[in-house]
Amino acid sequence: MMKRLTQYAQGGGCACKIPAGDLERLLNGSQMPLPRDAEAELLVGLDTGDDAAVVRVQDGTVIISTADFFTPVVDDPYDWGRIAAANALSDVYAMGGRPVVALNLLCWPVDHLPYDLAAEVLRGGAEVAALAGCHLAGGHSVTDVEPKYGLAVTGVADPDRLLQNSTGRAGLPLSLSKPLGLGVLNNRHKSTGEVFPQAVETMTRLNADASRDALAAGIRCATDVTGFGLLGHLHKLARASGVTAVIDASAVPVLEGAERAVREGFVPGGSRRNLDWVAPHLDHGDVPEETLLLLADAQTSGGLLVAGEIPGAPVIGELVENTGHTIIVRH
Repeated sequence: MMKRLTQYAQGGGCACKIPAGDLERLLNGSQMPLPRDAEAELLVGLDTGDDAAVVRVQDGTVIISTADFFTPVVDDPYDWGRIAAANALSDVYAMGGRPVVALNLLCWPVDHLPYDLAAEVLRGGAEVAALAGCHLAGGHSVTDVEPKYGLAVTGVADPDRLLQNSTGRAGLPLSLSKPLGLGVLNNRHKSTGEVFPQAVETMTRLNADASRDALAAGIRCATDVTGFGLLGHLHKLARASGVTAVIDASAVPVLEGAERAVREGFVPGGSRRNLDWVAPHLDHGDVPEETLLLLADAQTSGGLLVAGEIPGAPVIGELVENTGHTIIVRH
């Protein structure tokens, strides 16, 4: 009897990322030589840990480039494909861009899982790319002991209206376009087989509207909330912007069932690692650990965190002058 799809993976979704602290040390130890006779000007690279690379080519066009793939986060292959595609496209939206073309990235255990399931994964990804108005034109596949799927995405943007994580300033409110709790609900699904339609709906929803609304409001600072959790991505934003972020924990939206999943122990290892990484930079007073774990929960295809206000996204805090911590969490 074939195992459930999520049981072929050690991790799940964006919770299977290399821990943030380890990744930063790895990248800091890498030498990135400048290209000879470059055809483009790099506007956003590794320096601030932003969501995607941005280059300006010789005619002034700004191109956004990103890649994202991960192990199964749900057992339904079609839904997994939709979630993975929405997650990859999110990096372009988080930079204020529009996705133009994408390539499939597929790793498949050909001796253990039938190709019919892989076809369903690809179908889900193709449908979300089409919904985004993004061409899906080929890709690359390899055999692997774990199934993995995602996209490499190229987008375009207005160079004067980019969203970046380094452009926050004191006095701006912080808004979040999707609720938290995806990591713990996905982990519960993997452990028990329970299905959470509210989580699937959230993960498959594109961040296109939130990105357009942010640009229309004149917002210039944003990031998406994925594998490093709200606290991890907010830490990177506040650090890059040279400010402190104050979060009102009671204002942060949370998916139904997520708090119960935390209480019952369905916390991904990635979420705990996120909290450990941010802890030295965090002032949380007497906020309970369960709340902090939700704030650090490793999201898959989460929402946009924007320094400003947009329709439908609750205000969860604000940016203030640097206090010595990157984040302060209050009840």
